[in-house]
Amino acid sequence: MSHQDTYRQNEAYAAFLAGWDFGFYAKYADALRPSKPGARVLDVGCGVGQVVRRLTQAGFEAYGVDVSEPNLERARKISSRCQFYDGRHLPFPDGHFAGVGALNVLEHVEAPEAFLEELVRVAASGGRIVVSSPNFLRVLGFRDYHPRMRGLGNKRRNWCRLRSKRRQMRRDPQSVRFDRMPPIVKEPFTPDDDAIVATNPLEIRFFLERAGCEILDVSCTDRYVARPIDWLLNATPLRYLMLNGFVVARKRASKNSRSN
Repeated sequence: MSHQDTYRQNEAYAAFLAGWDFGFYAKYADALRPSKPGARVLDVGCGVGQVVRRLTQAGFEAYGVDVSEPNLERARKISSRCQFYDGRHLPFPDGHFAGVGALNVLEHVEAPEAFLEELVRVAASGGRIVVSSPNFLRVLGFRDYHPRMRGLGNKRRNWCRLRSKRRQMRRDPQSVRFDRMPPIVKEPFTPDDDAIVATNPLEIRFFLERAGCEILDVSCTDRYVARPIDWLLNATPLRYLMLNGFVVARKRASKNSRSN
């Protein structure tokens, strides 16, 4: 059984997502909104459907996909446009959506590099892509809930790992891969602990750019906070070293589309 298959009948996961408060997903949902009213938008890993509901209420044609059947049972009460998918290939044609996003999904997929390429594939030229995941390679921060983040020794290793990855991106970009890590399964169920990919904003940015995107924003804050605090946290490259990876990108027009 693959890691993603463990979510297929996971009732505890659905119950956990049903408890999300408004502030947890509001920034992500708002960042995903296209400029064109009524445009198609896709939430990958839609959970129990809160983001789809928010986007639908804002006037967009919102779709959702998820690997969990208990999640979808709840999500379909919100929208019939929520459907099951296999966690690998999105069941939509190329360039189908004006906005595509994934909130706290990337750290759980078995092929994260290919997953990001899939997000970009189904986005239209000029479409928006939003990816938000924990920064498991954080060097600065507090509330370090995962062992990969905790302690000065881990923070030093993370700093060295990020520097090594930056060199690799310059010298041998085709060899860059997200680091994998063993899942930690707890009772009660906590999704961030059972992550299998050491997601971080540096590599999210790298792979989106390689897939043909222009990066619009990178921040370490995945929720709305007071503007002065948000500015202080994200004003410098230190945002790559703490909290989360919240990346907003735009798909560039392909050479074929520009020539037509």
